[in-house]
Amino acid sequence: MYSLYSAFVGMLITIMIGLNGTLSNLLGNYISSIIVHFAGLAAVILVLFIKKNKVTFKREIPLYLYSAGAIGVLILLFNNVTFNTIGVSLTVALGLLGQSVASIVIDSYGLFNMKLVRFNKKKILGFMFISIGIIIMTIY
Repeated sequence: MYSLYSAFVGMLITIMIGLNGTLSNLLGNYISSIIVHFAGLAAVILVLFIKKNKVTFKREIPLYLYSAGAIGVLILLFNNVTFNTIGVSLTVALGLLGQSVASIVIDSYGLFNMKLVRFNKKKILGFMFISIGIIIMTIY
């Protein structure tokens, strides 16, 4: 079931990149980023209100864990910039390559208190397929 959720999230990310890129074409990168994040904030506030959840911050949580929002802004801006030049499919493919590399590093060293998952040589085959796919997408 969780694999289906992950696949669904992947489809949503692709749709999001297309919508954000189009909005960015019409309004510019920064204004569209503000609008997208404001819409996301409004959606989360609505969900919190419906579920009657309260927002709490804990002092014992390291500050860097709260930085994911800033990273999200950078992701949105870079996706909007690349969307016009290389298209949605290559933007997503290169993004997935970057995610794969980062996830291997995080898993291999257990960063961010994640479970340590050692790198094995079988994963190199996956990177080769991803890289070949990106090369083919770039050429054609």
